[in-house]
Amino acid sequence: MSEVMMTFAENEQHLRGILALQKLNHKKNVTAQEATEQGFVTVSHSYELLATMNVDYPHTVALAKGKVIAYALVMLRKFGDEIPVLLPMFARLNDLIYRGQRIGDSRYFIMGQICIDKDFRGRDIFYKLYENLRKRTQNDFDFILTEVAARNKRSLRAHEKAGFETLKIYTAPDGEKWHIILLDVRR
Repeated sequence: MSEVMMTFAENEQHLRGILALQKLNHKKNVTAQEATEQGFVTVSHSYELLATMNVDYPHTVALAKGKVIAYALVMLRKFGDEIPVLLPMFARLNDLIYRGQRIGDSRYFIMGQICIDKDFRGRDIFYKLYENLRKRTQNDFDFILTEVAARNKRSLRAHEKAGFETLKIYTAPDGEKWHIILLDVRR
């Protein structure tokens, strides 16, 4: 087993590594069985957007022998207009209530995506990525929010185990059912 190091996306090689892993695990590039058993990602980022998102709050990457084998993308609220498929999510989030607090009035960011190379799954890297994010963001944010497709059972279970709570379940116009989930980083 090779050693895994958690760090920030610091250079073009890290960003290109994120994009390569994202492409391999995109829902269009995995079989239905893989999607069910291993999970998938739904958004493809351009290099330019990924690099811009990385400026204010760098993405977390896990490296093995210098190669990106996992990542967690930080998407600040200001990027809500940059990815059209995510516009409805941002609109839904702001009016949700968590423990008496309107989400739109809180300090939150979106987990832009989290993904782990198939060869490194089952090694607690998922939880290490989130623990890294929690420690790094708890002074600046209240919550991490994201959406997970209901059929992505592996991801839902992993997020629940990491401390995420479901705020709302809804069905998108295309019939896909989604869970809006939240992690309180202040705890």
